[in-house]
Amino acid sequence: MEIIKTKLKDCYIIEPKVFGDERGYFFESFHKEKFKVETGLDIDFVQDNQSSSKYGVLRGLHLQFGEYAQAKLVRVLSGRVLDIAVDLREESETYGQYEAVELSADNKRQFFVPRGFAHGFVVLSESAEFFYKCDNYYAPSYEGGIFYNDKDLNIDWGIPQSEMIISEKDQKLPSLSDFKNTKLS
Repeated sequence: MEIIKTKLKDCYIIEPKVFGDERGYFFESFHKEKFKVETGLDIDFVQDNQSSSKYGVLRGLHLQFGEYAQAKLVRVLSGRVLDIAVDLREESETYGQYEAVELSADNKRQFFVPRGFAHGFVVLSESAEFFYKCDNYYAPSYEGGIFYNDKDLNIDWGIPQSEMIISEKDQKLPSLSDFKNTKLS
Protein backbone atom coordinates (compact mmCIF):
# COMPACT_ATOMS: atom_id res chain seq x y z
CA MET A 1 0.00 0.00 0.00
CA GLU A 2 1.13 3.56 -0.71
CA ILE A 3 0.43 6.16 1.96
CA ILE A 4 0.06 9.69 0.59
CA LYS A 5 0.37 12.77 2.82
CA THR A 6 -2.25 15.48 2.45
CA LYS A 7 -1.92 19.17 3.27
CA LEU A 8 -3.47 18.39 6.68
CA LYS A 9 -1.10 16.90 9.28
CA ASP A 10 -1.83 13.24 10.12
CA CYS A 11 -4.52 12.99 7.41
CA TYR A 12 -3.58 10.42 4.72
CA ILE A 13 -4.83 8.88 1.50
CA ILE A 14 -4.08 5.19 1.21
CA GLU A 15 -3.66 3.64 -2.23
CA PRO A 16 -3.73 -0.16 -2.02
CA LYS A 17 -1.74 -2.45 -4.28
CA VAL A 18 -4.44 -4.41 -6.05
CA PHE A 19 -3.63 -7.85 -7.43
CA GLY A 20 -6.10 -8.94 -10.08
CA ASP A 21 -6.56 -11.71 -12.57
CA GLU A 22 -9.42 -13.49 -14.35
CA ARG A 23 -10.81 -14.60 -10.96
CA GLY A 24 -11.14 -11.08 -9.55
CA TYR A 25 -8.86 -9.13 -7.25
CA PHE A 26 -7.19 -9.09 -3.82
CA PHE A 27 -5.71 -6.25 -1.80
CA GLU A 28 -4.55 -5.65 1.75
CA SER A 29 -6.84 -2.93 3.08
CA PHE A 30 -4.89 -2.22 6.28
CA HIS A 31 -1.61 -3.30 7.84
CA LYS A 32 -1.01 -1.80 11.28
CA GLU A 33 2.80 -2.02 11.25
CA LYS A 34 3.18 -0.62 7.72
CA PHE A 35 0.83 2.23 8.62
CA LYS A 36 2.80 2.95 11.80
CA VAL A 37 6.15 2.96 9.98
CA GLU A 38 4.88 5.28 7.22
CA THR A 39 2.92 7.72 9.42
CA GLY A 40 4.33 7.41 12.93
CA LEU A 41 0.77 6.79 14.18
CA ASP A 42 -0.04 3.76 16.31
CA ILE A 43 -3.73 3.08 15.69
CA ASP A 44 -5.89 0.40 17.30
CA PHE A 45 -9.26 0.13 15.58
CA VAL A 46 -12.05 -1.09 17.88
CA GLN A 47 -15.26 -0.60 15.88
CA ASP A 48 -16.30 -1.05 12.23
CA ASN A 49 -19.32 0.72 10.73
CA GLN A 50 -21.07 0.49 7.37
CA SER A 51 -23.78 2.57 5.73
CA SER A 52 -25.72 2.51 2.50
CA SER A 53 -26.93 5.73 0.91
CA LYS A 54 -28.47 6.87 -2.35
CA TYR A 55 -27.32 9.64 -4.69
CA GLY A 56 -27.18 13.07 -3.06
CA VAL A 57 -27.14 11.88 0.55
CA LEU A 58 -24.73 14.05 2.53
CA ARG A 59 -23.67 12.74 5.92
CA GLY A 60 -21.67 15.15 8.02
CA LEU A 61 -19.70 16.96 9.08
CA HIS A 62 -19.41 14.85 12.27
CA LEU A 63 -16.90 14.24 15.03
CA GLN A 64 -16.60 12.96 18.57
CA PHE A 65 -14.62 14.89 21.15
CA GLY A 66 -12.99 14.51 24.54
CA GLU A 67 -12.21 11.01 25.74
CA TYR A 68 -14.34 9.61 22.91
CA ALA A 69 -12.60 11.38 20.02
CA GLN A 70 -12.24 9.06 17.03
CA ALA A 71 -9.81 8.51 14.21
CA LYS A 72 -11.36 6.83 11.17
CA LEU A 73 -10.16 4.86 8.18
CA VAL A 74 -12.87 5.15 5.53
CA ARG A 75 -13.50 3.50 2.16
CA VAL A 76 -16.25 2.78 -0.35
CA LEU A 77 -17.32 -0.80 -1.07
CA SER A 78 -19.68 0.09 -3.94
CA GLY A 79 -20.40 3.35 -5.71
CA ARG A 80 -18.59 6.67 -5.39
CA VAL A 81 -18.46 9.45 -2.78
CA LEU A 82 -16.70 12.74 -2.19
CA ASP A 83 -15.17 12.42 1.28
CA ILE A 84 -14.29 15.48 3.37
CA ALA A 85 -12.12 15.94 6.48
CA VAL A 86 -11.98 19.31 8.29
CA ASP A 87 -9.17 20.06 10.76
CA LEU A 88 -10.72 21.27 14.04
CA ARG A 89 -7.57 21.00 16.18
CA GLU A 90 -7.22 24.57 17.45
CA GLU A 91 -3.44 24.28 17.84
CA SER A 92 -3.04 23.12 14.25
CA GLU A 93 -1.56 25.30 11.48
CA THR A 94 -4.35 24.00 9.22
CA TYR A 95 -7.27 24.66 11.61
CA GLY A 96 -10.45 25.23 9.61
CA GLN A 97 -9.00 23.80 6.39
CA TYR A 98 -10.34 20.73 4.65
CA GLU A 99 -9.22 17.93 2.38
CA ALA A 100 -11.52 16.38 -0.24
CA VAL A 101 -10.92 12.92 -1.69
CA GLU A 102 -13.02 10.93 -4.13
CA LEU A 103 -13.39 7.39 -2.88
CA SER A 104 -14.93 4.67 -5.02
CA ALA A 105 -15.23 0.94 -5.42
CA ASP A 106 -13.15 1.35 -8.58
CA ASN A 107 -10.20 3.31 -7.16
CA LYS A 108 -10.25 1.42 -3.82
CA ARG A 109 -8.68 4.43 -2.11
CA GLN A 110 -8.98 4.85 1.62
CA PHE A 111 -8.84 8.02 3.66
CA PHE A 112 -7.42 8.21 7.18
CA VAL A 113 -9.09 10.95 9.23
CA PRO A 114 -7.34 11.57 12.58
CA ARG A 115 -8.87 12.54 15.90
CA GLY A 116 -9.83 16.20 16.09
CA PHE A 117 -11.27 16.31 12.56
CA ALA A 118 -14.87 16.61 11.42
CA HIS A 119 -15.75 14.14 8.70
CA GLY A 120 -18.47 13.84 6.09
CA PHE A 121 -19.26 12.59 2.61
CA VAL A 122 -21.75 13.01 -0.20
CA VAL A 123 -22.81 10.21 -2.55
CA LEU A 124 -21.94 10.94 -6.21
CA SER A 125 -23.20 7.66 -7.73
CA GLU A 126 -26.70 6.15 -7.82
CA SER A 127 -25.92 4.57 -4.44
CA ALA A 128 -22.90 3.81 -2.28
CA GLU A 129 -21.85 1.42 0.46
CA PHE A 130 -19.52 3.22 2.88
CA PHE A 131 -17.29 1.39 5.39
CA TYR A 132 -15.12 2.76 8.16
CA LYS A 133 -12.97 1.62 11.04
CA CYS A 134 -12.84 3.70 14.25
CA ASP A 135 -10.23 3.75 16.99
CA ASN A 136 -12.80 4.57 19.68
CA TYR A 137 -16.37 3.55 20.43
CA TYR A 138 -19.41 5.58 19.44
CA ALA A 139 -20.60 7.79 22.30
CA PRO A 140 -23.65 9.92 21.46
CA SER A 141 -23.12 12.37 24.33
CA TYR A 142 -19.65 13.21 22.91
CA GLU A 143 -20.69 13.88 19.32
CA GLY A 144 -20.77 17.19 17.52
CA GLY A 145 -20.20 18.65 14.13
CA ILE A 146 -19.98 21.56 11.74
CA PHE A 147 -22.64 22.74 9.29
CA TYR A 148 -21.86 21.19 5.89
CA ASN A 149 -22.40 24.46 4.01
CA ASP A 150 -20.43 26.76 6.32
CA LYS A 151 -19.41 29.91 4.42
CA ASP A 152 -15.97 29.99 6.05
CA LEU A 153 -15.18 26.44 4.91
CA ASN A 154 -16.63 26.99 1.42
CA ILE A 155 -16.60 23.27 0.56
CA ASP A 156 -17.37 22.29 -3.02
CA TRP A 157 -19.38 19.11 -2.50
CA GLY A 158 -19.38 18.23 -6.19
CA ILE A 159 -23.16 18.21 -6.70
CA PRO A 160 -25.80 20.97 -6.72
CA GLN A 161 -27.21 21.81 -3.29
CA SER A 162 -30.71 21.28 -4.70
CA GLU A 163 -29.85 17.57 -5.16
CA MET A 164 -28.51 17.03 -1.63
CA ILE A 165 -30.41 14.96 0.91
CA ILE A 166 -29.41 16.03 4.42
CA SER A 167 -30.81 14.91 7.77
CA GLU A 168 -32.59 17.42 9.95
CA LYS A 169 -29.92 16.86 12.60
CA ASP A 170 -27.09 17.72 10.16
CA GLN A 171 -28.91 20.84 8.97
CA LYS A 172 -28.84 22.17 12.56
CA LEU A 173 -25.09 21.76 13.17
CA PRO A 174 -23.22 24.96 14.16
CA SER A 175 -21.03 27.05 11.90
CA LEU A 176 -17.26 26.77 12.24
CA SER A 177 -17.11 30.06 14.18
CA ASP A 178 -19.92 28.98 16.55
CA PHE A 179 -18.24 25.61 17.00
CA LYS A 180 -14.92 27.27 17.85
CA ASN A 181 -16.64 29.43 20.47
CA THR A 182 -18.25 26.39 22.11
CA LYS A 183 -16.27 24.72 24.86
CA LEU A 184 -16.28 20.96 24.30
CA SER A 185 -15.95 19.00 27.50
